[in-house]
Amino acid sequence: MGIALALGASLTWGLADFFGPLQGRVLGALRTLVYVQLGGLAGIALIVAVRGKGPGDAAALFAVPAAISGTLGLFAFYRGIAIGAISIIAPIAGISALLPVIVGVASGDRPSAWQLLGIAAALTGVFLAAREPAAERPVGAQRGAVEGVRGNREVPPGLSRFAPGVGLAMLAALGFGGYFPFMHAAGNADFWWAALIFRLTSTSVILAAVAVRRPALAVAPLRMSLLALIGFGDMLGNLLFAAASTSGLVSVTSVLASLYPIVTVVLARLVLSERVSRSQEAGIGLTLAGVALISAG
Repeated sequence: MGIALALGASLTWGLADFFGPLQGRVLGALRTLVYVQLGGLAGIALIVAVRGKGPGDAAALFAVPAAISGTLGLFAFYRGIAIGAISIIAPIAGISALLPVIVGVASGDRPSAWQLLGIAAALTGVFLAAREPAAERPVGAQRGAVEGVRGNREVPPGLSRFAPGVGLAMLAALGFGGYFPFMHAAGNADFWWAALIFRLTSTSVILAAVAVRRPALAVAPLRMSLLALIGFGDMLGNLLFAAASTSGLVSVTSVLASLYPIVTVVLARLVLSERVSRSQEAGIGLTLAGVALISAG
């Protein structure tokens, strides 16, 4: 049951993490996250109210640090996709699966040979996916005039650079990785209230950022409904992962839930027809394979 719930979380997160950042490209990350968080909060608040039971254990409060870490990771993820390719940002963020494995090792677990191979594959894949190879030499008089220039930045011919958004993707991986151990502990105590406390905290974090940054918040009613639906999907992923924590180890449920980039990357290819260089494609494949091997271990 823990495996099925964790995979369900991966599926719902994969959908939310594709459609949400797409809206963020249009509206901005902060404005998008306001309505995503409020939509998720309304959903879990209604569920908990209908259930009509109080929190079963104070350990559900571990959802507070989980929310702070996860929300910072989500903001970095949205910002990364605003400037980079989903096919690159999502797999790099998916290496958040490494942190729960490290926590498991620190608490006495021993990674299998498959997990060690998966870690090596994931790290190699991130390096390849993150590197944007040098552009082919332009041809023609007009294109020749801009040889060696990418955007407003001079790049020496023959050299490569990091793809846009990679740094933010790494921050997202760190934030998501910090989410898993805390949310696992909270969900094991009371997954219904852990999901509610998580969403209350994450919404508060976003609203605090709005109070400081004061972005424009106006959104058309139809788009607002879409954002609320995305938020409900994200909340459902949190609830499923918290429920999985009651019947699975953190080193297992966390890495299975981290398979969400597969869903996001497939959607980016099918819906957006995203294409990257061959070396980056190899890196994406290695990263996803690494996450799968870590899970299989």
